[in-house]
Amino acid sequence: MQKNSPDVAFRLEQELRRGVLMLAVLSQLRKDQYGYSLRQLLDAKGMAIEEGTLYPLLRRMEEQGLLHSEWKIEDGPPRRYYRRSRDGEKIYRGLATQWRGLVATVEGLMEESK
Repeated sequence: MQKNSPDVAFRLEQELRRGVLMLAVLSQLRKDQYGYSLRQLLDAKGMAIEEGTLYPLLRRMEEQGLLHSEWKIEDGPPRRYYRRSRDGEKIYRGLATQWRGLVATVEGLMEESK
């Protein structure tokens, strides 16, 4: 094994996570969530995400038309709540179908390599 293989493995893992974060976020925005509640929800389900990654991702997804957001004041400070848009719903369904197909294919490939 090369000297830098832990670094390579870390970068590959980060790249893999980056590729599924949008799908993970979309999956949890079928109802309104503000950033911190979304982060807690994802973390509780095993998908930890840093604030410095989540908030720029939410803004980018809103710019792409995948999310709607609105400011609300409910028992505390104002919070920006996010929810999937109509386009976000369509994209989510398509990505979820693609994801399930990819998982099945990769699982099959990994079974063959045992």
